[in-house]
Amino acid sequence: MPRLERRAEPSRLMQLGAPMLAAMLMLATGFLIFTLLGKDPVAAFRVFFIKPLATSYGLGELLLKTTPLLLCAVGLALAFRANVWNIGAEGQLTIGAITGAGVALAFGDQPSAWILPAMLLVGIAGGMLWAAIPAFLRTRFNTNEILVSLMLVYIAQLLLAYLVHGPWRDPAGFNFPQSRTFNDWELLPLLFAGARTNVGFILALLVALAAWFFVARSHAGYRMQVAGLAPAAAAYAGFSEKRNIWLALLLSGATAGLAGIGEVAGPIGQLQPSVSPGYGFAAIIVAFVGRLHPAGIVLASLLMSLLYLGGEQAQMELAMPAAVTGLFQGLLLFYLLAADLFVNFRLRWRRAAIAPKPIETAATTTAEAAP
Repeated sequence: MPRLERRAEPSRLMQLGAPMLAAMLMLATGFLIFTLLGKDPVAAFRVFFIKPLATSYGLGELLLKTTPLLLCAVGLALAFRANVWNIGAEGQLTIGAITGAGVALAFGDQPSAWILPAMLLVGIAGGMLWAAIPAFLRTRFNTNEILVSLMLVYIAQLLLAYLVHGPWRDPAGFNFPQSRTFNDWELLPLLFAGARTNVGFILALLVALAAWFFVARSHAGYRMQVAGLAPAAAAYAGFSEKRNIWLALLLSGATAGLAGIGEVAGPIGQLQPSVSPGYGFAAIIVAFVGRLHPAGIVLASLLMSLLYLGGEQAQMELAMPAAVTGLFQGLLLFYLLAADLFVNFRLRWRRAAIAPKPIETAATTTAEAAP
């Protein structure tokens, strides 16, 4: 019968190649799915993966969607390295959008150079504040940060819905649930003409670079890695577990909050009932596909962004449901987890033990033969 046996030393090459293998298996499964749905798989792949990148506008959209994914995933990777499982980046993104937009709605009537920086800083603070709730409950009452951060996502979304349906609804918006449109001085400047990519992408790259420096060169980053890899060794060295939890959650909340305000001060340009199609959840996949390394996360963010664009293109040209994006994301995660399993374990086949046959003696034979 089969059983899993842990490898003494997993292959470093296979660890790095597992995301590529998962992506290839995702594509192969997508080819099969398109065929079963009665679509020409070659044409479907061209629509899904090639056509979104065929124009400069499409490339700009790729970078635009990469920005929030990269920001959220970098922060989550820092937390995951410390063995702190923040699953609520979507909620922290939403609160960052709300708090940053609140600055614009309160003070943005007159042009001012300080409005946009204040929006970004307050958005970061909002994400950190929302992440501080699971940090406090974990360190004070030993609650599970997975459940707390996840439940807070729905509270943040309900708060956003209340604001855009109520006190922050635009009086001149024909009763639509949305805030007023932001002014030019409240929006992130564009990077290229003819595309919607803004300076948020540059900020995301700088955040990824800062995360690499934090992990590789700072003592705090070293403490967090030790706490994640060997909690007992971290405790023996005197590293504070509570401080690591607070730092991990606050950093991941800050990057998610920046992603949120980047969305409403960027492509959306106002508050709406939804400011994210699930970037905070997709960023979990991005973090693991990128191997929790900033450079890998940049590449994984581009791939995930392409899946979003391809899903939208498939809806328009192939009449496929919106769930096709989530399907490819789920396939990517499934195959990555399967690849990681066989990178760290090997499958052994063990023959079932056969019970020994009892030894017959002359005495027993005579006893059985007796009447």
